[in-house]
Amino acid sequence: MISTTLPSWTHCGAGAGPADPVGCRGIRTGGRTACLAHLSPADRAACLAALGPGADVDLRGTAFSEDLLRALFDAVRDPVTGDPAFGEAQFVGAVFNGDTRFVGVSFSGAARFGGASFAGDAWFVGSSFSGTARFGAVVFGGAARFDRTEFGADARFHNAEFKGPANFAKARFRGMGRFGEATFSGAVEFGGASFADTARFTGARFDAAPHLGPLVCGRLLDLSAAVFTEPATIEAATAEIACRRTRWESTAILRLRHARVDLTDARLAQPVAVIGQFTPFASVPARAEEALGCDPVVRVASIRGVDASMLTLADLNLAECVFTGALHLDQLRLEGLSTFRTTPGGRRNRGPVPFHWTRRQVIEEERQWRALPGRAAFARRGWGAPPPDPGAVPGLASLTTVYRQLRKAREDSKDEPGAADFYYGEMEMRRHSFGYRRAERWLLQAYWALSGYGLRAARALAWLGTAMIVSVFALTLWGVPGSDPEAVTTGVLPGTGDRITLTTDTPPPGLTGPLTERFTGERVEKSVQVVLNSVIFRASGQSLTTAGTYIEMTSRLVEPGFLALALLAVRGRLKR
Repeated sequence: MISTTLPSWTHCGAGAGPADPVGCRGIRTGGRTACLAHLSPADRAACLAALGPGADVDLRGTAFSEDLLRALFDAVRDPVTGDPAFGEAQFVGAVFNGDTRFVGVSFSGAARFGGASFAGDAWFVGSSFSGTARFGAVVFGGAARFDRTEFGADARFHNAEFKGPANFAKARFRGMGRFGEATFSGAVEFGGASFADTARFTGARFDAAPHLGPLVCGRLLDLSAAVFTEPATIEAATAEIACRRTRWESTAILRLRHARVDLTDARLAQPVAVIGQFTPFASVPARAEEALGCDPVVRVASIRGVDASMLTLADLNLAECVFTGALHLDQLRLEGLSTFRTTPGGRRNRGPVPFHWTRRQVIEEERQWRALPGRAAFARRGWGAPPPDPGAVPGLASLTTVYRQLRKAREDSKDEPGAADFYYGEMEMRRHSFGYRRAERWLLQAYWALSGYGLRAARALAWLGTAMIVSVFALTLWGVPGSDPEAVTTGVLPGTGDRITLTTDTPPPGLTGPLTERFTGERVEKSVQVVLNSVIFRASGQSLTTAGTYIEMTSRLVEPGFLALALLAVRGRLKR
């Protein structure tokens, strides 16, 4: 259907009729009444002769044949380089019939192609745009070749439609590249491309298997709200990559360096893997990546709203990651070296902190909760800056659920040591969820204090040692008798015969002498034997006072429990 909308410039109008009341939309050239395509040969030759290398041209709406475009290039060809050279070029709404070759063409001013259409292949290979390059709403009917092209501060391809393959291999964007709402129906190639600032693909649609990269972005690779309908491979070294509300309808692999990744509300219909790559990409020049720094570690900012059952995170830094709000978090796959934030006082968080922070991995949401301004100052020390929006910090019930799901994900991967810290975090959130008037709070408080929820062997062994020492002192003071009691035999002589009845009794053990005289080597040795037998739940067989009997019973009840907690903690750290 032919559009009847009049262009915003004084147009040629050639060929107007009932079928096309507007006619040719090419701008009138050189004060004449026709566009360059409809001028007489003599007038066209005069118009082209007036041009030269670096000339400004206004050819909006003009329909170009291959011959006409070749004649235009000859008119602006630089005699030194042999390549066409334009100043400011206006090709808005132009129609390029057949294959178009802008190979090696330079534009020293703004180049505007907005709304143009290329019926065949469009080659801009090796071209250079010193000013703004605008290709908004352009339709590329065939292959679009921009490999080794250099763009200036702003290159705009928003709403462009690439019906054939799009090749931007080794293209160089000295500023920002905008591909928002663009449609890529054919294969996409960005291998070796570099963006000094930002590459925006916001709302773009990829209907063929795209290969974005390896590419370099100095600031941001924005894939927010983009749609990938076929398997995608994205390889990028960038300061930040945004995948907010991105829709992955097929599998995808993101191999990244340096980046901070935001996956908030991304829609994953098929498995997607985000992998941190430690080695440089072979096709990316080293100097293009130097501005990103020397640390290639990839950091994940958020997976809120993501179906984690479809997500694999490998070799990433998850210290700042927000997990709350993710779906099926218990099915998240964490592979390789996945690092989390550690409690204050650990190797990664040095400084003056309370003595009671045992070293373990924590998630960002717990750090924010512990840094809330309403908490006591000593409890907040070492946990970083308070959250900017305290009202948005998840509650303890949510944190408990997050830790429980992360623990299950680790356990399902047969990584018991990795799951131990998440279990500790889960129990911590449960302990703080109850008030001190609740019995559960006191039970969890005791479990934490005695053994670190069955995960701190040193704590359980310390309590075991303390209990043993106390038992030894108590037995030495009150449990071991002053001397072993000897049997006493008594006889009764009946008054009516010669027969004698004898009874042998062992008197109860007793203690004599002051307390200071009871610490002898022999008594301490007996106490140690009783306590060691109590640890392994055995009776010592020693003769004890009544108090000593109760002390031994208490030891046999308490000390094996501490030993069991210590063994449980060791098992949790060593089991695979």
